[in-house]
Amino acid sequence: MATSAETIAGFGKGFLTDHWYVAGVSKALKPGELGRCEIMGQPIMLGRGPDAVPIALGDICPHRAAPLSAGRFVLGEDGHATVECPYHGWRFGADGRCAAIPSLTDDQTMDIRRIGVRRYPVRESQGLIFVWMAAEGRETAPPEAPPPIFPGVVGGAPKLVLTDTFASHIDHAVVGLMDPAHGSFVHQQWWWRSQASIHAKSKAFAPAYLGFSMVRHAPSSNSRAYRLLGGQPETEITFRLPGLRWEHVTIGNRQLLSLTCLTPLTDNATRITQILWSDHPAVSLLLPFVRIGARRFLRQDGAMVDLQSAGLRHKPSLIWIDDADTQARWYAALKREWAASRREGRDFENPVQATTLRWRS
Repeated sequence: MATSAETIAGFGKGFLTDHWYVAGVSKALKPGELGRCEIMGQPIMLGRGPDAVPIALGDICPHRAAPLSAGRFVLGEDGHATVECPYHGWRFGADGRCAAIPSLTDDQTMDIRRIGVRRYPVRESQGLIFVWMAAEGRETAPPEAPPPIFPGVVGGAPKLVLTDTFASHIDHAVVGLMDPAHGSFVHQQWWWRSQASIHAKSKAFAPAYLGFSMVRHAPSSNSRAYRLLGGQPETEITFRLPGLRWEHVTIGNRQLLSLTCLTPLTDNATRITQILWSDHPAVSLLLPFVRIGARRFLRQDGAMVDLQSAGLRHKPSLIWIDDADTQARWYAALKREWAASRREGRDFENPVQATTLRWRS
């Protein structure tokens, strides 16, 4: 069967807006604490007030540009907490509006409520903190949908949470992690696979909400780690815009969910958050080894994407082939369609069609 190659130029530019992005895990943000993150080049202060409700504000005080995340929560006489800037004590409420300027005297009148910082909608769901990144001009509009709900969040708290930062645009990080043909070269381990184990594969795919899924199937015979789960595991792998990929494994009435969240920090940096839930006793028993393996996988992917970024400085165009690179093409098409639907004010139309892809890995 003939295949085709396509030169892709202009990939790795721009970010998707009007989406929820994972800013962190809930347990990392303690009551009364402030933290800082960056999404799409925008500095964001994350905080959890005494009422345990998270807030997200622009992390630049409009007075002298000090980061609010370096300040503290202050409880007012009305019982409401405000964030106090560490430089001059300006205070801001959860709505982003200025609540106090200590340097003003009693006889100096000023409408301080006209001063403010950007407020980002923030939600907690399934142990994750999501921040809504609205498009320019829609910053004050409420989120159009709730954060995603993932299948297989079982067994209580996550068994594993790992983070890393790839030196690349989110587009290249997404494509690198969904690529089906790199495993035998990048992830060579005795307990996973090697170049000697490469063989032909055929997988069915179908469109899914804001993305696509590899239809539930028995894992490939050269993926040895699945054997540790016993029984007859079946897996479904899903990708969803803007950068969420999860593998949901079922073994009888037991489940395992491996979730990868990609968050664009800047044009050249992407944070990867890898989270694992499971109610399978083998996972708890083997957790120290699972942690070592998962960290190695993540670092191997990161090292390869970092190497690619070095090459992209000199050769920004890429060649993608069928069928191994079809998922990358789908991602590019999904991203273009999302941007077009927002620009034209119409519903999103998933460009992915159900099909079977074949490759060797």
